[in-house]
Amino acid sequence: MTADFPGNSAPEDAARDIANDDAFSRLEKEMAAMKNAIGELSHQVADAASDLGAVAQEQATRGLKHARANVDSMVADASNRVSAVANVAQSQVASIEETLEDVIRERPLSTVALALGLGFLVGVTWRR
Repeated sequence: MTADFPGNSAPEDAARDIANDDAFSRLEKEMAAMKNAIGELSHQVADAASDLGAVAQEQATRGLKHARANVDSMVADASNRVSAVANVAQSQVASIEETLEDVIRERPLSTVALALGLGFLVGVTWRR
């Protein structure tokens, strides 16, 4: 119907331009609000990631301390065991030494004969 009346088109165009300007203005405001909301959400995500990183670092530190304590305990335990084995070996060597001294005192001729025999075997083996 507006096409039938060319004189009415200017007020309609003006009304349409005002409506378009209002819609564009509302759209700009909504875009600005969305931009702000996205910025706030971005900050919240960054804060959450930072908090998560701090918690992960704290847990890793605790785990490292626990592992270090376990290693220290294992090293101390191994050291005690090695020390005990060394003490036993040392007492065994002392016992063997005492036994050999006793045998040499009780049977000096047998000891000299044994030493000569071992020397002969070593000499024969070494020549080959």
